[in-house]
Amino acid sequence: MNGRQADAQAHPHSGAPLWGAVISLMLGVFGLVTAEFLPVSLLTPLAKDLGITESLAGQAISTTAIWAFAASLLVSPLTRKLDRRHVLIGFSGLLIVSNALVAFASGFGVLLLGRALLGVAIGGFWAMSTAIVMRLVPEDLVPRGLSITVSGVAAATIVAAPLGSYLGAVVGWRIVFLGAAGLGALAMAVQWATLPRMAPSGRAGLRTLIDVMARPQVGVGMAAALLIFGGHFALFTYVRPFLEDVTGVTITAVSTILLGFGVANYLGTSLGGFLLERGTRLTMVMAPLLIGAVGIALSGLGDLPLLTAVLIAIWGFAFGTVPVAWSTWVARTVPDEAESGGGLLVAAIQVAIAIGAGGGGLVLKLEGVAGVFGLGGLMLLAAALLISFRVNMAPASAGA
Repeated sequence: MNGRQADAQAHPHSGAPLWGAVISLMLGVFGLVTAEFLPVSLLTPLAKDLGITESLAGQAISTTAIWAFAASLLVSPLTRKLDRRHVLIGFSGLLIVSNALVAFASGFGVLLLGRALLGVAIGGFWAMSTAIVMRLVPEDLVPRGLSITVSGVAAATIVAAPLGSYLGAVVGWRIVFLGAAGLGALAMAVQWATLPRMAPSGRAGLRTLIDVMARPQVGVGMAAALLIFGGHFALFTYVRPFLEDVTGVTITAVSTILLGFGVANYLGTSLGGFLLERGTRLTMVMAPLLIGAVGIALSGLGDLPLLTAVLIAIWGFAFGTVPVAWSTWVARTVPDEAESGGGLLVAAIQVAIAIGAGGGGLVLKLEGVAGVFGLGGLMLLAAALLISFRVNMAPASAGA
């Protein structure tokens, strides 16, 4: 089906799944997350070249998160009259412009502008992604479609940081960001060729966000998601100091263990759709249960390098299923307002990142890095209990 010739039907999708369009979404995710991660590996040369401190350059990362939070809530209402195909292609355009601005930045202001545009693209894309997948594949294949889309995150996790730092040393950080702009151009080209026309569906107004959040099932689910992502990012933010200070391994071993996390994460994402098709609630419960158990185990046994590496790989696999699971939950719980539900989920994740990283920093000062892992583990176990007893998988009607 050519994108310029036919409209995609609203969910439930009828006919053959549009896998080419789903792959185009995965390419968009890969480009967006790669660009999001690049400053982590290129912060030192970027700061030196622009004549700013590393801490100031680090604000480029937080700027992206702030704009992603705002876009996750506002993009759907502000674009509610536009063809979703054009909006998605527009996000790829923002990805290209963002990376080009950073690549040619002569000062801090241009750097922040580029990263702000990236935040808009990230927040808007994630807010709409679940609703779009629902319109590209039949209902029973939605978990698989979401798994393919989210696999772009795992691929970027494996590639962006190590490849970015290596290429930055070889050809310079500006060329690396131009390469990231090239990824955006590739995603845009594939999206242009494969995405069908998709007329807006649902109300997607600012009031809709409040109405969707007021549905009892949605509020409980968002609380559970906040606990999962908050606990995970409390662990992940401080995993390097944990490995260096508690496990006592070299930087080479740190890189190897984190590579194992990334590969396991990719496998978890790839299998997430398969697992969800066979047991949604079980998959949603087991992920935080496993990660929470890993966090608590590491807080007491993290000085054993081999065991630590194995536990972190288990953590990576389990977390790989989490984004797929919660996108599937949105698709099943608020199918009538999936864009608004997706926007709320993205906003909750951004808040969770701030809570996990910021709260973890406070615990780090008081109890050390092992204390951070214990607290993160308890948050994840609490999420598993909440999902087991309170999170509903059935559609949440406006009057529920």
